[in-house]
This record gives sequence, structure tokens and C-alpha cells, in this order.
Amino acid sequence: MNKRIARTAVSIAALALVPMLSLSGAFSAGAQDAAPAPRPALTVSVAQPERMQLPQRLVANGDVAAWQEASVGAAIGEQRLVEVRADVGDTVRAGQVLAVFDDEMPRAEVAQARAALLEAEAGAAEAVANADRARSLRASGAMSEQQVIQFLTAEKTSAARIASARATLAARELRLRHTRLLAPDDGVISARSATVGAVVANGTELFRMIRQGRLEWRARLTETEIGRVRAGQTVALTLADGSRLHGKLRMVAPTVDAQTRFGLVYVDLPMRGAEAGLAKAGMFARGEFELGEAEALTVPQQAVVVREAFSYVFSVGGDGRVAQLKVRTGRRAGDRVEILDGLAAGARVVVAGAGFLNDGDLVRVAEPAGAAAADAPAAGVPAAR
Repeated sequence: MNKRIARTAVSIAALALVPMLSLSGAFSAGAQDAAPAPRPALTVSVAQPERMQLPQRLVANGDVAAWQEASVGAAIGEQRLVEVRADVGDTVRAGQVLAVFDDEMPRAEVAQARAALLEAEAGAAEAVANADRARSLRASGAMSEQQVIQFLTAEKTSAARIASARATLAARELRLRHTRLLAPDDGVISARSATVGAVVANGTELFRMIRQGRLEWRARLTETEIGRVRAGQTVALTLADGSRLHGKLRMVAPTVDAQTRFGLVYVDLPMRGAEAGLAKAGMFARGEFELGEAEALTVPQQAVVVREAFSYVFSVGGDGRVAQLKVRTGRRAGDRVEILDGLAAGARVVVAGAGFLNDGDLVRVAEPAGAAAADAPAAGVPAAR
């Protein structure tokens, strides 16, 4: 009897659970049907890579230096410097007086040499007269042959004394002229060590000058790069302060350093015009050599995102999700960037909004302005319902 009552109770409980389970299933199905669809993270604009001609440039670094430097030193020693007429930065002409030494002693030496020359000329006049007399008496026998030879020898000796005195006078006059230090060429004074009152030794450098004021840019190129440039090419230079100027490649070094594998190129800088004077010897400069044009696959610069020192672009797939692609960039021209590898030519690349995306984000692609305008109803005409 008790067992029959228990079975009846279980059956009633089971019948009561059936509506509850059905109701729970209905609620679950309704919840699934009501789940919202995923929403796009951003509305973006896209573009396809384009092939275009971009200029080829070779970038190099180097220093500005003097084309040639001239060392101007003292050609006279142990004389006091009494006047300095040039300073650093002065533009001088060939033959211009840069400094003056005390000339009292050289002038006295010149006067002494002139007196010695006069003395030699006086002695020579007497020797010539005696020699003439000896020649006239030689045939008559009134004078011995030995005496005649003595007079003729004295004539030659006096002529030698005159030549020696003249050479001494010329040396003294040259020493006097060296008391005025002259510029050896046109140029700009780049260094000065001359000081008034100093007594300097012969050969001491007193000035250093940039010959003709010419400057050049010396760049180091690798052994693979140096063969791509030629004399006569125009080079665009950018100085450390942002100033820009243009030079002409004058010479490519005939050798490459066997240790570093670098070679030098020499670029003449402008001496006249608005760009003259922008560069100074010793400055650092960055140069670009124009090497013509070549075809390149490019994307808008806005499409390239730099993260952690790497460049990326976002490609939109058919399902509206973006894939982050690591690319290697190259040349730039205006707002276009060359993509060397990592991107297919037919990909759709995110342009506007690329910087806010992550890999796998769902996006909505905005229609081009022209397409939107074509799909919009004409003004004054209601849209079809």
C-alpha cells in the first residue's frame, strides 16, 4: 500500500516538471533569438595600393670642410710683430698685408749690403783700370808677364766681389720685404695665432686661410653606393639647423678604404647667391643624391601605423574584419609611402582610422563620397519606400 502511494507521488511530480522544462526551453530559445549582432568597432575609409613612379635617392652623411687650406707663416725669424691687420673671418686678397714685423734691423742690414756693394764696385773700377794698362804694356815688355797676370786676376776677383755684394744686397732686401706678411691667395681667414709684440721663429704659422673661400661637403659612401653616383650630379644638403642648399658632385674618390669599405665623394658648395654662407667648415650635413625614378607600390601615408618601431597596415577582409600586416617601407613622395614587402597589390587598406584599430577588429567601410551622392535621392524627390 505504501509503495503504491510512493509511485503515485513520483508520477505527479514528474508531470509537474514537464511544463516547467518546456517553459525554460522557451525562455532559452527566446534569449538566443534576441542576442544582438556584433557591432563594428569603427567606420573607416579604404584604398588600394597604387603603382607609381617615385624618385630614387641615395642618402649619406658627411662634414663640411675647406676645399683647400693655406698656412701663412713667418718667413723671417727673431723679429717682433708690431702690427696685425687681419682677423678670423676676414676676406682677403692675394698680396694683401696680414701682419707687419719690426723692420729696423733688416733696414740696417740692407744699408750695410749697399755700402759693401759700393765698395766692391769702387775696387772693381781700380782693378779694371790696372788690367787695361797691363794689357797695353804686355806687348812692349815694360811689365813682366807675372805682373800682367796679377792685374788681370784682380779684375776678375773684383767682378766676383761685385756679384757677391749684389747677392747679399738682394738677400737683405728680401728679408726686409718679409717683414710684411702677405696673403698667398684670395680667401677667408679661418684661424689666427699672430699677436702684437710676439717674437716668433722662422716658419711659425700665424694665420690659416680657406683658399678662395671655397667649401666642400665630404660624404662617406659604401662600396656598393659609391658606384651609383657620378661627377656633375646635383646634391641636396640639409644642415643641422634645417637650412637647405644644393651642391655639385665634383669628384668621386678613386679608392675605397680596405678596412671600412667606405669611399669619399667631394661636393662643391655654392659660393654665390642666397645659399652662399649657409654652411661653415666643420658643420655636419645630410645629403641626398638624385638617382632618377623607379616604379613602386605605394599607399597613403595615413594608412601606415608605426607601433614599437615597426610599420603596419590594416587590410579589410570580405567579412569586414581587419588583419594587421607588418610591412617594410621605403621611399616617400608627398603623402605616398612605398611598401617594399608585406602587402599584396590588390588588398584593401584602411586609410582613415587606421591608428585606432587592432588585429581582428570588425569595421564598417564608408562609401566613397561620389558613390554616396549617386545613391542619394534627388533634391525635392522623396525616397522610395
